[in-house]
Amino acid sequence: MNASKKKLRWLVLFLVIGSLASIAYGYQLLDTEKELAHRFIGVGVIGLFLVAMPVFLFSESRGKQMKDYMLTDENLKKMREKERDSADNQ
Repeated sequence: MNASKKKLRWLVLFLVIGSLASIAYGYQLLDTEKELAHRFIGVGVIGLFLVAMPVFLFSESRGKQMKDYMLTDENLKKMREKERDSADNQ
């Protein structure tokens, strides 16, 4: 694993922890200060789904081909061959 991928993983981890902490703090404030609590919860959700998730998807999908994950005729044939081979081995 190279250094830039490690940095992105740490960044995603900090973003997720920060977002979850913001959501938890917002729920803790919900009884006393509703407006401020809703802001903390909203910032946490935005951080989680609009910042952390795209960064995670970008870091994990780098260098992979999209055609390997699509159901094309070629990939279906490969899957059937693997099923046949695993059935023969059992």
